[in-house]
Amino acid sequence: VQLQASGGGLVQAGDSLRLSCVASGRTFGTYMMGWFRQAPGKEREFVSAIRWTDYSTYYADSVKGRFTISRDNAKNTVYLQMDSLKPEDTALYYCAAGGSSRYSFPWDYRDWGQGTQVTVSS
Repeated sequence: VQLQASGGGLVQAGDSLRLSCVASGRTFGTYMMGWFRQAPGKEREFVSAIRWTDYSTYYADSVKGRFTISRDNAKNTVYLQMDSLKPEDTALYYCAAGGSSRYSFPWDYRDWGQGTQVTVSS
């Protein structure tokens, strides 16, 4: 599966952004789509995931209530709506595709996009 993430940018605290991740290629067998982020000097961390079969969604505590993950089957696209952004949300955001029900660790996913930068100023 090839993944193309987009939608990042520079915003102020309290603003919103919507990230998109378009999947192409052999998407059959994809069970989970996720978003991770990595700030400079920090490990890649789980943000959110959505199960391809029943739309179940999962969130990190740090973004719960502010971020919303969704998908559009017709467009093979997963979205991450990010509201009430904070400076600590600044990171490179990656989308990923996996074939199992596990979702919270990078090794749960087999395919990764190139990342899109989100910068939130205070």
